[in-house]
Amino acid sequence: MHDTAAPALSTADRQRTFYPPIEPYDSGLLDVGDGQRIYWEACGNPDGIPAVFVHGGPGGGCSPEHRRCFDPARYRIILFDQRGCGRSLPHAWEPNADLSTNTTWHLVADMERLRTHLGVEAWLVFGGSWGSTLALAYAERHPRHVLALVLRGIFTLRKRELDWFYEGAGADMIWPDEWEAYTAGAGEGVGPSGFIDRYHELLSNPDPAVHGPAARAWTTWEAATSTLLRDQAYIDEVQDPAFAITFARIENHYFRHAGWMDDGQLIAGAHTLAEHNIPGVIVQGRYDVVCPMATAWALHRAWPQAQLHVSAAAGHSFAEPETLSTLITATDQFATLLAPPSGDDV
Repeated sequence: MHDTAAPALSTADRQRTFYPPIEPYDSGLLDVGDGQRIYWEACGNPDGIPAVFVHGGPGGGCSPEHRRCFDPARYRIILFDQRGCGRSLPHAWEPNADLSTNTTWHLVADMERLRTHLGVEAWLVFGGSWGSTLALAYAERHPRHVLALVLRGIFTLRKRELDWFYEGAGADMIWPDEWEAYTAGAGEGVGPSGFIDRYHELLSNPDPAVHGPAARAWTTWEAATSTLLRDQAYIDEVQDPAFAITFARIENHYFRHAGWMDDGQLIAGAHTLAEHNIPGVIVQGRYDVVCPMATAWALHRAWPQAQLHVSAAAGHSFAEPETLSTLITATDQFATLLAPPSGDDV
């Protein structure tokens, strides 16, 4: 199944942007147990190569732009909103939201239920940031059902990664102005290694006057630092209370528990990808402050079948021009490499 090599992307190919807007041809809410129903949709060619888009956050949800990273004539494009966010139910912004059954391994199981529900034997898995985390966790547990991986802004929830961005162990030196706003949102008396826990206290408080400002401060810190050049429109967009509360609560919940994984588990487990010859493309912004390049480098070393492509003038966002172009070039080339040989019965 996995004798396809990762595409060798040339710089001449890096002139791509989104495919035109597209609407789903099918959608639904899948009951995955624990009182949870996840929203899913399918776009493109029903007979095309199955590809699943794994959104970031956790808690970010999918958007119409995510459909546009694939050639709709050649892919069966599957999107889903993870537990508690987007169009899935119940929603984490609700005052009495219970996140006890919202973990990495619940989401991996949800992906398997969705794959089975849709009758997919194996699919290309595409994910960035937290989406790369969940894509790796899924692929390492279910390698036989993965045709290929396209990953961006690699994040594996190692303590060093969380400390770097959320606990004042590095990113604060690059974005001191935005860090000051993030620490102000946490209140007084918090030092390094205490911010994630303090934000948990605030985000768990039932009073909107407490959890609302905390959610906006948490979410703004990530939004403001996600692009090489400040994207004020994006920062304004994430101020929506329902989005900010959902995003902050779910992220903080996952980070407090280190994703329910051993430190370094996903990098150590990448040997599974290598042993199953799963091809992949890793796209990483050179100046990604949210998920620094060292993690992508470590994954590339542990999984030599993957091609690493560094966007020389990009931060964390998937929509920055060079990163987006490389991602779409990768899905285009995998569409050719994964297509059945001409003349075969389909």
